[in-house]
Amino acid sequence: MDVILVMAASFLFMFSVMFVTPLINGYALSLGADSILAGIITGSMSIVSIFLRPIAGNLVDLYSKYCLSLIGGILILIGVSGYWLVNTSGLLILFRLINGTGFVLATICMTTWLAFLVPRRFVGEAMGFYGLMNALAMAVAPLIAINSYKVIGYRYSMMIASLAAVIMLIMIKFVKNHAIPQNKLSLKNIKHIRIIQKDTIPVALLMLFFSIPYFATQADLVEYVAMRKLSVSVGYFFLIYALSLLIIRIWLKRFFDTIAFGFWFWLSLIAMIIFLISMAFMKNNFIMLIAAVALSIGYGVIYSINQTTALLLSPLDQQGLASSTVYLGLDLGMASAPILGGIIASTIPHFYFYPIMLIMVPFVLVIYFIYRKKLNGAIQNH
Repeated sequence: MDVILVMAASFLFMFSVMFVTPLINGYALSLGADSILAGIITGSMSIVSIFLRPIAGNLVDLYSKYCLSLIGGILILIGVSGYWLVNTSGLLILFRLINGTGFVLATICMTTWLAFLVPRRFVGEAMGFYGLMNALAMAVAPLIAINSYKVIGYRYSMMIASLAAVIMLIMIKFVKNHAIPQNKLSLKNIKHIRIIQKDTIPVALLMLFFSIPYFATQADLVEYVAMRKLSVSVGYFFLIYALSLLIIRIWLKRFFDTIAFGFWFWLSLIAMIIFLISMAFMKNNFIMLIAAVALSIGYGVIYSINQTTALLLSPLDQQGLASSTVYLGLDLGMASAPILGGIIASTIPHFYFYPIMLIMVPFVLVIYFIYRKKLNGAIQNH
């Protein structure tokens, strides 16, 4: 039951955060921000996450996951509630920072909490289900957000995100195993606080490059379709993504603990390339379907594999730090994607918005070939 409650809570916190993602850019514009400032506001939540990840990673390895998750949930609630209370774009940054702080604690705590609740040999499958909950939230939340704000407006729509945060807090309260670490907080612990978990650095770098196209799509998809005057049902993009990912995760979950990293890397890289090319030539709903399915493989699969690999590569007493290191890459992608999206949209023709992201391919290839032995050995060593 504890595993189910933690997964449900992870869905709700991610739903709350990602519900706002496709709306915050347009909301900031409606409050008077220009396109670059709107991109900065959108990315500011992740900027604070970048600086807080190492601190949170150490705290998770020293304190109860229950307490830290509760604090994270409260901060998320304050952050998302603040969005629909403000009247100026400047104040949005303040609540984005609060939201980002809660997001940091929730992501690391939920990942390590779930890994704590299952046997080590089933970490891959657990991360598969955890990733599924996150991916479903990332897909369903934007779908509901995009369709709801057209009917009830930005402010009332964002109240839905607040409701999800409240339910998340209720779920957490019912988890019996609080996952209290064996380590005790001491001066020795404090003196040896680590910034990153060195074994997971290549995983974090791969997470960065694979996440940029995804978060650029979350932040700019609606504007991209509008600017190019495309005749597609954009509101269903993330629903297709979610359904595709659901099928993929259920079908492949038993293989996450047995097949080496390299297979998933090549599968995800090829799928991501197909996604980026499909988005450039998206003229109808069929091509949009291909793009959404390709993204579910290109980002959705590597997301879970990266989490699993990071936890398997790191010692048991550094699981929180390992998770924070991987999420640091995710934060960098989440922070830079909307800002880069705003710059790209304002400087080059919209057709090239996605093809220009193919520049990530040589970078991920270099990272993989340098660290492929370590990455592929994570499964075999456990």
